[in-house]
Amino acid sequence: MNYLLDSHTHTVASGHAYATLLEMARAAADQRLELLCVTDHAPAMEHTTCRDYFANTHIIDRELFGVQMMIGTELNLLDCEGTVDLDDGLLRKLDMAIVSLHTKCIPPHGSAEGYTNGLITAMKNPFVNIIGHPDDGRYPLDYPALVRAAGENGVLLEVNNSSLAPGSFRVNAPVHCAEMLRQCKSQGVAVVVGSDAHFVSSVGRHQYAEALLKELDFPEELIMNRDPAAFRAFINRRRDRR
Repeated sequence: MNYLLDSHTHTVASGHAYATLLEMARAAADQRLELLCVTDHAPAMEHTTCRDYFANTHIIDRELFGVQMMIGTELNLLDCEGTVDLDDGLLRKLDMAIVSLHTKCIPPHGSAEGYTNGLITAMKNPFVNIIGHPDDGRYPLDYPALVRAAGENGVLLEVNNSSLAPGSFRVNAPVHCAEMLRQCKSQGVAVVVGSDAHFVSSVGRHQYAEALLKELDFPEELIMNRDPAAFRAFINRRRDRR
């Protein structure tokens, strides 16, 4: 399958990434991507950027080096009640939003019921579009329930290439991602592959995700990276319900 978009990348604004927005866009063009999503960490992440950064993203060109751009954020789930770290008034200014579990923002090693409830509650926010790297063993999840809720709410589940790379700090991610994908395949729920690139050399690199998807014979029609227009429509359809 030809991967034409990257749904999850970071710039220097995130505090622990190492390239500018223009450098990331240039890398996307070099990889012949049609669409790049820039999703810098929201303010609860240590040393990331501020609210004003996200409030001003309307000034960014939505095409750079021939690559269509979507400017969003990677929100942090803050508790098991679905609280995230940007309000709806600000989220409506962005093109998209990912919600993820990070150890600096929510304690690990809790219950699957709690984390799953938090993510499902966050999904009910019409400005939330993707659940990021739901694969880390430090955050157990009820995958049948998570996948069912994603399908019901029109939210994409992410296959995170960084999680699947050798030496990833996330715990047993390939095992958990495979469990999620089997549920997605069974329930007919779509996924999107994100590089989670924090430097130019990772933009559009989906090799570990692609290998797992092939191993599981995952249906291409459920992978949103093959069609940027369909991905945009999926995102916009949910946001237009607000």
